[in-house]
Amino acid sequence: MKPKFTAGKNIAMKVPTHEFEKTVAFYRDILGFEPVSSSSSDEVEPVTFKFGDKTLWIDCSPNISQAEIWLEINTTDIETASAYLKQSGCIRRNEIEELPEDLSGFWISNPANIIHLITE
Repeated sequence: MKPKFTAGKNIAMKVPTHEFEKTVAFYRDILGFEPVSSSSSDEVEPVTFKFGDKTLWIDCSPNISQAEIWLEINTTDIETASAYLKQSGCIRRNEIEELPEDLSGFWISNPANIIHLITE
């Protein structure tokens, strides 16, 4: 059975340390996007902005060499989704980032290696 998938509310932009401050300033100062939280723009805490009906997370990621976009996908049945995606040849990427214990989800990548968080 094919599960239903819908776009999640979060888009994560993983940015190398050397580009983090300028990237945050671009969305905050140049585009004038409204911050969602009062996170500081230090190199530890993510900075979040309203992005239409989504939330744009800008994360400082010191172990990458170029920016990446990560997308959130929702499903109503995580077990069915897991089996379906495995059967469809999707690669699980749970090593990419540890999820909170109370979050029902997992990581995959699409054929172009864009990371997707699948959540229930």
